[in-house]
Amino acid sequence: MNLRYYLYICIVEIKKPKQRGRKVPSFYLDMSLKEKVHALLEEALLANPSLFLIKNTMHSDNSIEIIIDGDQGVKVEDCIAVSRAIEHNLDREEEDFSLQVMSAGVSEGLTHKRQYVKNIGRKLKVKTLDAKVVEGELTATTDDTITLVWKTREPKPVGKGKVTVTKEAYLSYDQIKEAKVMITF
Repeated sequence: MNLRYYLYICIVEIKKPKQRGRKVPSFYLDMSLKEKVHALLEEALLANPSLFLIKNTMHSDNSIEIIIDGDQGVKVEDCIAVSRAIEHNLDREEEDFSLQVMSAGVSEGLTHKRQYVKNIGRKLKVKTLDAKVVEGELTATTDDTITLVWKTREPKPVGKGKVTVTKEAYLSYDQIKEAKVMITF
């Protein structure tokens, strides 16, 4: 074989344009990855029943954000275990993704009934669907409602001055638009 001919073949191979794009629609691949992540996440949460899912978001750039909470809180080890259960079972050669597993922060608000049970005894700020705001201590929860108790100053029924009165509100979960734990120092 002629050396000149061999060099020509090597140069042609190097300059060959790379194929770009995917052979299947991108939404198909995203759904496939999303389904895989969802199945792996369910499996990881079944392994630790005290943990539960708050939010699972997958962005168009294949960045995955998972927010979890637990009946006794979430430790760093819990986040690591969930992250490993997902990441170690996905092939980075097939799909390019980034994964973040984090615990629900106080700023997230309460979205799951198990979070209310966990926060009994803490002060909540609850906004209802009819734009009422109720602040009080969460004293009880049921399958349908929460109970908030707070103290307020009201005018005396007879005479001048004010008296401290304890109020109580029962709110059903479907009435609650937003509920947040209030941090007191």
